[in-house]
Amino acid sequence: MPSSYDIPEVLDRREGPHGEVVLRRHGDRLEIIANGCFLMDTSDGRSERLLVDAALDALAGRDRPHVLIGGLGVGFSLAHAAADPRWGRITVVEREHAIVEWHRDGPLSSLSAQALADPRAEIVEADLVAHVNETSDTYDALCLDIDNGPDWTVTEGNGNLYREAGLASCARVLRPGGVLAVWSAQPSPEFEETLRNAGFQRVRTEEIPVARGVPDVVHLGVRPG
Repeated sequence: MPSSYDIPEVLDRREGPHGEVVLRRHGDRLEIIANGCFLMDTSDGRSERLLVDAALDALAGRDRPHVLIGGLGVGFSLAHAAADPRWGRITVVEREHAIVEWHRDGPLSSLSAQALADPRAEIVEADLVAHVNETSDTYDALCLDIDNGPDWTVTEGNGNLYREAGLASCARVLRPGGVLAVWSAQPSPEFEETLRNAGFQRVRTEEIPVARGVPDVVHLGVRPG
């Protein structure tokens, strides 16, 4: 018989324009599930922090850069960016209102309260794909973590982001020499090639080793200029 520790406890379940999103507690960790697909939990966070650090390192000392974080998730990337005084502005684009609420005054607030109080930080409630297509803002870095990777998207429309047309939209909102960093649950050589075909330079992949299975990775590319 499984113990109560082994059975996830659903803390909140919402239906939104993009389907169902669920927050649950499983032992000592919190998990976000979207349309039945596990997205992330609070057990680690190394790869989410790498997403932010690798982008900043690739900017090579640019003064007070403006980063867009695509996807609030459990807040690891936001909290890590806010803890680094080298970032200038920190914009988070999140399409799920429920996730924003869980951070503002719900179970995830303990992870992000300090970051949300940082005057550099703002949350934009919008679909990331639409945002990069429509915004007039520009950024020094895009740190994207809205799917399990280019080959495993949460909703079908997100797949456009990882094709050449979607990457062209990312390049449009990046300042010259800006960095695109994309989190993935597994390496994708095909996506690396797409980045190069879309005109990104210095394309590379950084890995986070895991105990079992394939590593989490961050794919990186730099807009020319």
